Amino acid sequence: MAGHVYIGTCSWKYPSWEGLVYDSRAPQNFLQEYARKYKSVEIDQWFWSLFGVDKIVLPKAEVVKEYVDSVPADFRFVVKAPNSLSLTHLYKHMSSGKLVENPHFLSPELYQTFLNSLSHMLPQIGAINLQFEYLNKLKMPVPQIFLERFVDFVKSIDKAVPLCIEIRNPNFLNSNYFQILSEHHVGHTFCHGYYMPDIQAVFERFSPLLQGTSIIRLLGADRQEIEKTTGKSWGRVVAPKDKEIPGIAAMVKKMVDQSGMDIYLNVNNHYEGSAPVTIGKLLHYLQN
Repeated sequence: MAGHVYIGTCSWKYPSWEGLVYDSRAPQNFLQEYARKYKSVEIDQWFWSLFGVDKIVLPKAEVVKEYVDSVPADFRFVVKAPNSLSLTHLYKHMSSGKLVENPHFLSPELYQTFLNSLSHMLPQIGAINLQFEYLNKLKMPVPQIFLERFVDFVKSIDKAVPLCIEIRNPNFLNSNYFQILSEHHVGHTFCHGYYMPDIQAVFERFSPLLQGTSIIRLLGADRQEIEKTTGKSWGRVVAPKDKEIPGIAAMVKKMVDQSGMDIYLNVNNHYEGSAPVTIGKLLHYLQN
């Protein structure tokens, strides 16, 4: 049975998408107009949630409702989980440069509270992305410790909404990791950029262990350089990836048609310079 592919952008409020997504630089409701063109989007604003050991900010009900009311019923959200769940330690600027453990790391209780805050959106969430930072030896001495903590976490949570995890440590991506995800019905998030290995190579190596839902995030290799080149105006491609886009599209087709997976393909402006233009290229190959 074939799966589905949902393609959209990482966030959506960019005035420089005038003519590509929006009729003007300041539409009355950016998301409502966006949803006329695309059927999915990544929400990353709720990732920034940890502001101290005892200060966590979760989604506000009125904002959640506003987003849901702006899109049709078949629209799907990909939501980045709060970093209060995924950070092993506080950011150094919050702890005077000291290494201070985050007491909420992989807390099933906090995860449930987070889901509760999204109650109005839950029927339209295609996947939740739990993104981890690069874990050095001080934060996580060996991958096995992380995987044991993660297994304890996923055994204790409600997985009615598909969960995917995004790892920023290349050495974590091995058969043991993908076997654990498969056993516990958790998806992998394929991250393009941030010194992670080629996503097509990772897929080809571990495809037999992939099932259910996956997220693909095309983030790009050099965020600062492309921001400098574009001046943060995202209406045109400045770093074309024409040689790799056909391969990514072919990979998505295999995942959907052969493996029966549901794929959320999220494109960042930083990938080529303009996410809507990149999506146009991807759709050319996906539809042919």
